[in-house]
This record gives sequence, C-alpha cells and structure tokens, in this order.
Amino acid sequence: MISGTTWVPRGFAAEFPTQYELDDGELDRISKLAQLRLDDALEDLENAHEDEAGEIEEDFENRDGGEDAFVIDVTADEKMKEEVESVEPKPQAADIDDDLKEYDLENYDAEAATEEGSLSMFSNIKSLAYYRSADEDPYIVLPKSKDGQPIDDLDEEESEELQILDTDSLLLVTKTEDNLSHMEVYVYEESEANLYVHHDILLPSFPLCIEWLDVRVGRTRTADNQQGNFAAIGTFEPTIEIWNLDVIDEMYPDAILGNASPHSDVMPDEEPMVKTKKGKKKKAKKIHSKQKANDKFHVDAVLALSSNRLHRNLLASGSADKTIKLWDLSTLNCARSYAFHDDKVCSLAWHPEEGTVLLTGSYDRTVVASDMRLPDTQYRRWGVDADVESAKWDSHDPNYFYVSTEGGRVYYFDARNAPSSPAKAKPVWTLQAHDSEVSTFDVNKHIKGLIATGSTDQQVKLWSISPTGPSMITSRNMGVGKVFSVSWLPDKDAARTLAVGGSNGVVQVWDTKTNGAVRMAADDEDIEDEDDED
Repeated sequence: MISGTTWVPRGFAAEFPTQYELDDGELDRISKLAQLRLDDALEDLENAHEDEAGEIEEDFENRDGGEDAFVIDVTADEKMKEEVESVEPKPQAADIDDDLKEYDLENYDAEAATEEGSLSMFSNIKSLAYYRSADEDPYIVLPKSKDGQPIDDLDEEESEELQILDTDSLLLVTKTEDNLSHMEVYVYEESEANLYVHHDILLPSFPLCIEWLDVRVGRTRTADNQQGNFAAIGTFEPTIEIWNLDVIDEMYPDAILGNASPHSDVMPDEEPMVKTKKGKKKKAKKIHSKQKANDKFHVDAVLALSSNRLHRNLLASGSADKTIKLWDLSTLNCARSYAFHDDKVCSLAWHPEEGTVLLTGSYDRTVVASDMRLPDTQYRRWGVDADVESAKWDSHDPNYFYVSTEGGRVYYFDARNAPSSPAKAKPVWTLQAHDSEVSTFDVNKHIKGLIATGSTDQQVKLWSISPTGPSMITSRNMGVGKVFSVSWLPDKDAARTLAVGGSNGVVQVWDTKTNGAVRMAADDEDIEDEDDED
C-alpha cells in the first residue's frame, strides 16, 4: 500500500544526484547508529525472555499445591540418556580429516567481536578493503580510452538516466509491500505525462507520514543554512528519519530525531529502574509503547509532520503518545513539547502567514490552533463529530481552516471565532463529502477554491469552494484502491496536477485540466489573478 505522497517543488533537486560514499567519517557515524539499534534489539530480546520466564514462574506459583506439586520426575530421561551415550561411539580426534582442521569448523558459528569486545552490526566492515578510486584497487581493471585515460564508471547514457531537469517534478511516495517499507522518489515529466522511479530508500518500519524539507540538516548542514532537499519520515517507530534526496543508495539517514539519535540529550542507558512483582529491580523495557511521554522525545508512533516555511529550522511532529514536539533542525534536539490533546495527534499544519501558529488535529475529536510561543495563553479549540483525519489552513484566506473526519465530513471553520467549549463550535459550512472517512484532502495553493478529497470508498472528488459553500466538480475512481493520499503539485504552471496513492500500492498522477468541468470551474485567469494579489 501507499501511505503518503508529497511533491518537491521544481528547482530544489540536484541535476545529477551524487553516489553515496562510505568514507571513514561516514563509517563511524553509521556504526554508532547501527549499534544503538542493535543494543535496543538485544535488550528487547532480553526483556522478552525475562517476561516469559516470570510468567511461567508466576503460573506455577499461582496454581493449587504450590511449587512442590509440579516437581517432574526426570529419572527415566536421565537413564535413557546414559544408555544412548554408552552405545553411541564418541568421535576420536584421529577420525577427523586433517584437511578440515584448518577451517576450525567447531567454532564456525562463533560470533565476531569488535575491538572493544562487544558485538556490532558493522564490526567486520573494516576488514573489507575499499579504495577511494578504482585506480588504487589492484583487482579492478578499467577499460582505457584511446589516450590511455580510464573511462568513467557511468557512461553518458547512464548519466542521462539519473539527470533531473529543471522542468521535472519530484514526487515522494512512501510504500509498503510484503512487509518491506521504502520511499520511492519519482520523476514526473509533465510534457510527456511520464512518471518513473528515479531511486528508492529503505525504511525501518511502516511509514505513516512524510514531509519535504528545504533546509540542510544533519551531517550536510553548513553555517549559512543553505538550500536543501530532504525528506522527513515518521513511522511506527518513535523516531523521525531525515534523508537526503540528492544522494543515491544511502545506508542510513542523514539525521534521526528522537531517543535513538546520538544527538539526543537522553540516551538509552539513562532509562529508569522499575520493580517487578517479585520486588526485584530491573531496567524498564525499551519498547516505546511502555515508556511514558516526556519533553525530550516521542515514545510512540509518529503520525504527523509539518515543516515551518517561515522559520525553516523548525519541524513539528505529532505522535500516538498524545504529544506534539517542536524540533530545532539546527541542533537536532527537541526544543519544546506540548500536550494539547487527550488522544493521538494525527494532523499538523503551520499557519501560512503567522509562522508561530500551529493547527493540530487529534482522535479526541478536537482541533487546536495555538501560538507556540505562548501556548497557555493563545489556546483555541474546536470540536467535530468524529475522529479528525486531517486539518489544513485555507492558503488563500488563512483566517479559515478545513477539517476532515472519520465520519466522511469536511468542516470549514473561522479561526477568529473560537467557541467557549469544543462542543459549541459552529463551522461556516459542513460538507458530507464521502460515505466513509475522508482519509485525505488537499487545498490547491494556486487555484482559489479548488480542493481534492480522497476516501476509503476508493473515490477522489474535486470541489469548488465559493462564498455560498462547496459544490462538487467531478468524481473519479483512480484504481488505487482505498485512497490514503492526495496532493496537488505545488508549481504554478502545473497547478491542476494531482497525485493519488492508495491501498493497491499504485500511485497515479491525474492531470485534471483535461476534464472540462475543472476547466470551467477554474481557468488560467484564476491563477494569474492570485499571483498578482500575492
């Protein structure tokens, strides 16, 4: 299935993406990250064994008769074992073939250790000799050109395949297939209506949200905070991975926000001790769902992400742990934590003009608009009839915002009229857009009053919003199954292009201007007039 899609505006992607290089510095970085994950896995396994042993012990103690009632007579088994050992001849050292001694097969399965003596996922990677250039590698013989110079690794044809033109648009798609999750980077050629996968990136867990970043982060960040091309991805893990879209075949993300990151102030070895039912102390489980919410990192799945286009170093995240975290991309640490909701936070949206105001939606059936500088004093809440699926500002009039719900409705609220209580919230208008939940919708940033909604009823609908209310333009089944993501292309000259993804694992790009009803509802003059106003 496809769980999320988002576009990269033209002009941000590198014309020729670079190939990933594993130098000494990168090797040290990924070794630390890999070791953190390995330590987590080992401790989870140890805790699982301890829990299983504890359950068995408690089961025995809780039964009638106590522990003495479950003494097992193993005398017969021991006698049988002794009889078998007495009959079977033991192999003698002389019987072992001398040719096999050099392979030391008895210790074949022994685990390799690092220089410090601990197990590491990449402990033996340095034993693989690598060279900075093919000329230094004695085992590689490159073909020579007529003048004796080696021919480049990528020929002209391969180089053209990787090239991204200024007229190309990038579409980021998070996809899961056969329990394998990855992000696919598509190139869309509008002139030829051609869509193809440029490269992909493996993900550690099922992706739940994706956000494009235009600022450099992690190991590629510089002092002048120059333009970047990155993707932030939230998954069922409590961390946020940030990947460089201009690098192919990366092994690990450029940065990780959360407790698994070396940049975090709270590292895994600082976990508290807890008491078991026996009164014994042991470390708390590393399983994130068992940890308590805190001000430093998420402890449950990351459901929503929103980057701040005005304050570019800020990234907001919403989680199933009911908290909202504000991340500083310059330090990779959590700057603030907020608890506006009583249930999972599933949607976030920064105000397009006031860069400190954040819109948040939750499964507690409320939407909150808050000034993140003074969240306690600037706190407004609206209620809806069902769990919130998504919330977005009206980019053409930021005094208003949209909310879609699990009940299939779309609400349009005036942010200036906050109710005294969520139950008393009165929308400007309410639209029953679909018979099942409106799992996704998007507001066209260049054509005023044009929105797209997608639902688990497998329909994509386009709506025209006027002062009197919404009216449907057209409806279409895109063949993607249940629709989980719709997103308008952000470039003005292709503003009617819509990407759609769903449960069938297929992404479709719909050029809606080919539809006569869409052309009648919004012609080219609408786009030009809007740009003049801006």
